[in-house]
Amino acid sequence: MDLLSNLIILLAGGALALPGIDFAFKRRVPGGRLPGYVAVAVLVASSLLVGFSATRTLEPAFASNLFRVDLLGVLFSLAVLLVSVFVAIASLDYVERDPNIGVYYSLLIFTALGMVILAFAVDLLVIFVAWELMSLPTYVLAGFSKRDPSSNEASIKYFLVGALGSGLILYAISLTYGLVGSTGLAETFSALTRIISEKELAPLAVLSLALFIGGFGFKMAIVPFHMWIPDAYQGAPTTVSTLLAAGTKKAGFVAAIRVLVIAMTALRADWTITLALLAVLTMTLGNIAALTQRSITRLLAYSSIAQAGFIVIGLAVAPTSSLGLVGALFHVLNHAIMKSAAFIAAAIVIFKTGREDLANFNGLGRRMPFTAFALTISMLALAGVPPLNGFWSKFVLFTAAIQGGLPWLAVAGILNSILSLGYYGWLIKRMYLDDFEGAVRIREPANLSAALGIGLVLIIVIGVYPTPVIELARNAVLST
Repeated sequence: MDLLSNLIILLAGGALALPGIDFAFKRRVPGGRLPGYVAVAVLVASSLLVGFSATRTLEPAFASNLFRVDLLGVLFSLAVLLVSVFVAIASLDYVERDPNIGVYYSLLIFTALGMVILAFAVDLLVIFVAWELMSLPTYVLAGFSKRDPSSNEASIKYFLVGALGSGLILYAISLTYGLVGSTGLAETFSALTRIISEKELAPLAVLSLALFIGGFGFKMAIVPFHMWIPDAYQGAPTTVSTLLAAGTKKAGFVAAIRVLVIAMTALRADWTITLALLAVLTMTLGNIAALTQRSITRLLAYSSIAQAGFIVIGLAVAPTSSLGLVGALFHVLNHAIMKSAAFIAAAIVIFKTGREDLANFNGLGRRMPFTAFALTISMLALAGVPPLNGFWSKFVLFTAAIQGGLPWLAVAGILNSILSLGYYGWLIKRMYLDDFEGAVRIREPANLSAALGIGLVLIIVIGVYPTPVIELARNAVLST
């Protein structure tokens, strides 16, 4: 069997089995952690399977014209599965006493399955089905703390905005099918090229493009489709916020790359400048809003919006610079790691103190030294400080913007990176220079710290030696 078939069997089997395992062994395993251990094992096995595929020559192959098993899908699958592993490990402590723990991990794996299928899908209807498989479990996960009103509010807001995004995508698919008579991306590309050249139906083609940008924009959290992000991230359990910020957003980008960059090349004159402007707006608004926050989850939420703008730079210049997609893919993987580490660090602090206001981070370097150090490194990486991994992916993106004839976009990216140092540096200053009244050393949970440690190692290792990952991203672009 091929890679995708093995992943579907492994992930679907694990997700379906977990509630039964939880029910059968709930009273036999102390702490009720068995479903978590099974989920971690399934996700680690899936990650190793994808990682092994990334290290060997992979010939792109079609499966029933619905899926394309190529390095692009492998790279995105690796990114989202790594995030899922981080979330599963962190959740061992975070939700261990929840009576529905089996359902929690089952929903987590179903989300991972939807993201993996989405990474390989090359048919518009399959993309939509995978999109829903990814999204529906996260609506439940966002409201998993049923007795917390803010969690319920987050779930409802996320569901309503997600439903709107799904509706836009479905409408765009119906328009595209009406124009070209097919839902396959390859057929869509060739038919749209003909339609644009004939001019008659070009306005409808542009409308379908706009609907795709809107639908994908909600999940990618680009301006003006970002409004749900802060409330959803703040209200959801922090481990779930990690999944939303570092995982499902990346799946939105792979869908956008498949549809906008690959299938709709014929319309690139219409979407290149649009995406460039959206990139600037997204970076700027996200950074400015983050400067005013007093909650760690809301700060990271707006930071996540700003980081989406950097990835959009790569999509905007993809038609004119070969480095555009390379930079976008590289930053997708880096951001998945950096944002996972930042959110898990925040989860440790919230889990142990019960507070998420930034004043709670005063003196954290003395109270929780490892958590404070890891959060510092992840934030410096997000800001693009060398020699951490975020610096290299931003460097590739800015180089691509200059090569692609949009130097002003590179300047905007550099200025926004400098702007982001304002709130990242402010928080670091709180952790190491400000005092916390009655400060005492706090024990850092082992499982959460283990997940944080893995992310920290990846941030540093990729920063010191980025070449293999850059080459993987370059090969992924060449395989499309």
